[in-house]
Amino acid sequence: MFSSGHPSPVALNGRLDQLGDYTFTRLAALLKDPPGDEPTIMSIGEPQHPAPPMVAEILAREAAGWGRYPPMAGTPAFRAAAAAWLGRRYGLPEGLVDPATNLLPLAGTREGLYLIAQVTCGESKIGGERADARPPVVLLPNPFYQVYAGAAVLAGAEPIYVPGTREGGFLPDFSQVPADALERTALAFLCTPANPQGAVASTVQLQEAIALARRHGYTLAVDECYSEIYDKAPPSGALAAAAEMGGGLDNLLVFHSLSKRSSVPGLRVGFVAGDARVIAAFQRLRSYGGASVPLPMLAVAAALWQDETHVEANRALYRAKFDLAEQIIGGRFGFYRPAGGFYLWLDVGDGERAAARLWRAAGIRTLPGGYLARTQADGTNPGARYIRVALVHDLATTRRALTRIAEAL
Repeated sequence: MFSSGHPSPVALNGRLDQLGDYTFTRLAALLKDPPGDEPTIMSIGEPQHPAPPMVAEILAREAAGWGRYPPMAGTPAFRAAAAAWLGRRYGLPEGLVDPATNLLPLAGTREGLYLIAQVTCGESKIGGERADARPPVVLLPNPFYQVYAGAAVLAGAEPIYVPGTREGGFLPDFSQVPADALERTALAFLCTPANPQGAVASTVQLQEAIALARRHGYTLAVDECYSEIYDKAPPSGALAAAAEMGGGLDNLLVFHSLSKRSSVPGLRVGFVAGDARVIAAFQRLRSYGGASVPLPMLAVAAALWQDETHVEANRALYRAKFDLAEQIIGGRFGFYRPAGGFYLWLDVGDGERAAARLWRAAGIRTLPGGYLARTQADGTNPGARYIRVALVHDLATTRRALTRIAEAL
């Protein structure tokens, strides 16, 4: 018999409370008042460059595929195209990445970066399933892409935030993590080029991170989603670093996406490649709860991975926008020209206050750096002084916005 009173409360996952409000929920609360000028959204890394014409053409040609359930493992053509691109881009030895065993498509790398913690973070490595066992550890850079924290906490792991400060080249040094925490580590996230700072890990740094993961028996997940947006030199890749070391792809995964590379954030196609043992477990997990990529989208993605012309044009547009930023803002707010990615990471003293001022005075929506970081044991937040500015618009819009930012601050 149904009660006529209030409904019973629904049991929710209490781990969500550990995460707090998501970054853009916090930003909406901060900037709830109407803007002081026509708004320009520079808070989110959503590329606004036109998609390559082949996207619409191939989707139309492959329309019959909408009537079929796509295989979770994707198509052989997609996997072969992605593996071949990795080989060309990073100069990998023939056969290092087997399309059948070392690579899986993803419904955007966000899905993969979240789910990988469900694969790697089982019971504690110290104490197993005993009542006194401590949870596994996930290492994260700080600041970081917020999905990393959600992945860790909702997998029941203990996140440890490793600062990426200006003094350390804006990259985390996992070797500084205490030895007892490294022994419990199941997963570490590393982003290069880094979001938000644009720092690029060298081959040596990548090899040190891989060696540490192998020494302590955890998986290193390298987020290389911004690898094709760079200023001068192509960023080093973790697969190439591993190839130089020997030992195959043990303990290593890399994540790639077309969102930034090809300006198709709505296509939601990426891939994960690396350790065959982890890939096999990942494929089993995704059979239960993953999102398969529709066949027409896989066909588009395969073609995009095989074409570099549109990527070169895309990269040139970002370089032109960094030229503008250097002209308009250079010499102020700790400006530097990042090696990769498409963000400015500006030291404005108080990121939250500056973001609110830019919205009220100029209609520019930026992201306080503190919203991308966690407060550390010493009480400091490594992102608090900064704002992140996404240079995703066309040149004319970018020039106007940067001028308004300079004037308002």
